[in-house]
Amino acid sequence: MLNFLDFLGTVGGNVLGLPGLVGLALGMMTRNWVLAVIMGIGIGAIQSLLFSDFQLAESNIYDVGIAVLIGVLASLVGCAIRHKGATV
Repeated sequence: MLNFLDFLGTVGGNVLGLPGLVGLALGMMTRNWVLAVIMGIGIGAIQSLLFSDFQLAESNIYDVGIAVLIGVLASLVGCAIRHKGATV
């Protein structure tokens, strides 16, 4: 089980890491909300598997869940930026 500081470190690392930055960029590439969510799920799962050397036994379910959630939120923010920027 994660304690609070481990949780904050995991969330901060994912926001500033691969799921946050690439999720935002992938979300800005599309105007479709569903596609943005799917790409966010994909980048969060790929990041977790990439850093565990593609071995499911070494990946923690909490880290995978947090990475997927951050990837989805970042891609939705990118999609919202794309929608709002296109109307100006």
